[in-house]
Amino acid sequence: MRAVITVIGNNRVGIIAAVSQELAQQNVDILDITQTILLTDVFTMTLLVETTHSKIPFGDLADRLSDLGKEMGLSIHAQREDTFDAMHRI
Repeated sequence: MRAVITVIGNNRVGIIAAVSQELAQQNVDILDITQTILLTDVFTMTLLVETTHSKIPFGDLADRLSDLGKEMGLSIHAQREDTFDAMHRI
């Protein structure tokens, strides 16, 4: 199953490393990643990931990422790709 992960917060060193490390520990493959820092020093990142071989259920993965975000002062949200697509259809 594929999922979309969004990360938003104030820029700081180590955001990409922390998120990708958590994903690697759970055997989640990053298929695509984009990130930018807005003029106001706001970091945004979107990842498309493959969770088929994850060591934990998707809901637990989403909770772990959310908890990581709270520890880092970020908002990290994970959604199944089909849910993300349905929400963003015009």
